Amino acid sequence: MAEPTTTSTLGLIAAGVGLAALVPGIDGDALVGAFAGGTLFVVSTPSMPLWQRGIYFLVSAIAGYMATPDLLAVVPLKSSGLAAFFASAVIVSVTLAVIEKGKKLDFSWLRRGGPPSA
Repeated sequence: MAEPTTTSTLGLIAAGVGLAALVPGIDGDALVGAFAGGTLFVVSTPSMPLWQRGIYFLVSAIAGYMATPDLLAVVPLKSSGLAAFFASAVIVSVTLAVIEKGKKLDFSWLRRGGPPSA
């Protein structure tokens, strides 16, 4: 069972998202979709520490909201909320996978003249 502090914090965050959706100039559908996608990402990664999941949630929600117009231009979706949900749920996972692949790449062929002498 969740602790009361966790439950009330999640309630406050959800209320904040709902109120932010009422601000002029903010796409409410995309905001709610990005929030839901970020939540799905956090729930699907229970092996991470709580603080790390919180940071990834924020990054996922912000990046998902910001990626929505670009995704709508490429994918034949009509709902900005659905596009934000997909973008938010996938963006952190894809980025982490690319970072891990990048760590294993060997760029030694770029050096000219061999390794620097010590």
